[in-house]
Amino acid sequence: MRFRAKIVDVACLNHFTRVINTIAKLAKTCTLRLTVDKLYFILTDKVANGGVSMWCELSQGNFFDEFQMEGVAAEHNEIYLELTPENLSRALKTAQNAKTVKIKLTNKHCPCLTVAVELPSLSTSSRIVTHDIPVGVIPRRLWNDFREPSVPDFDVLEANLNGEMNLKIETDLVSVTTHFKGLGNPPWVSENGSQSSTQDRDPESMAEARIDIRKLLQLLAGQQVNPTKALCNIVSKRIVHFILLHEEVSLQYFIPALA
Repeated sequence: MRFRAKIVDVACLNHFTRVINTIAKLAKTCTLRLTVDKLYFILTDKVANGGVSMWCELSQGNFFDEFQMEGVAAEHNEIYLELTPENLSRALKTAQNAKTVKIKLTNKHCPCLTVAVELPSLSTSSRIVTHDIPVGVIPRRLWNDFREPSVPDFDVLEANLNGEMNLKIETDLVSVTTHFKGLGNPPWVSENGSQSSTQDRDPESMAEARIDIRKLLQLLAGQQVNPTKALCNIVSKRIVHFILLHEEVSLQYFIPALA
């Protein structure tokens, strides 16, 4: 089991840092899944028990100049690691003016993601700052716990098929509603590839879910992905599902509805 990667391009490094900073705001611990083509940052708290879930997918070719990995076996060419994203975020903060950043899986008394930051120097030799981030290796038998969440068909906060959405904030003293109009209703394609039909639904009918405002603020305040498109799907009275889309990143975030 091996992994090493290298970033040279400054724009790619800055973008990768913003993604990690966003994830660090959303999850205290998460799972890093490594494949030949992609990286995934996964949070799998049980939505049914009031927890949030996250699925962030990155194409490694859009970030890394070099990327090599060997999984646990030829037929299971993947690696699953448990880590604290804040530790990775702190390591990358030292890399703002770096010439290169190398990340590799090492074993230093315990499994680590070692981040080696090459900084410019006035002398002929560069300065290397190294961060060893402890990680846990997740065994193969548990991998199925970290698959992309399956989500039921959506009723497309409060929204309808006319492109109207209402965000309501209610307290004992005040109730405030913000109205959004002219929003798009993109078709939702299910896991089997079929497109969900909405022809039998009343376009005026509202789907709604009451959620913890703190969990919504955590997403809005923490995101640094700068998405080109944002989607909000609502399973009425069950789940609010956000998707932030960028050319190189997709981030999904699930917030359970309150009873």
